[in-house]
Amino acid sequence: MQPFTERVIGVIRGIPAGCVMTYGQVAAAAGSPRAARQVVRILHSSSAKHDLPWHRVVNKNGEIAIREEEGNYTQRLLLEEEGVTFDPAGRIDLSEHAHTPEEDMGFER
Repeated sequence: MQPFTERVIGVIRGIPAGCVMTYGQVAAAAGSPRAARQVVRILHSSSAKHDLPWHRVVNKNGEIAIREEEGNYTQRLLLEEEGVTFDPAGRIDLSEHAHTPEEDMGFER
């Protein structure tokens, strides 16, 4: 496994229930701020394998990025069960629900 992939997995595992991070925030916390798309690929290919809380990662606007209806519904349901709230437009208030990991996650960059 690539070091960046390992760091991304560690960051996602560290998102507590009731909180979210954006793809960009995960990438930055893992040491590569411009790698949000890579985070998407890692989530897609590794969520089940590594039992990741994939539902806690959203886009930069606080929206669920999954366009497929069932997946979108599932992610929203899982987040709501953890206490995450959505506005009428379907956005999460990131100032209320965003997780900010410790400054130094212990990763060599």
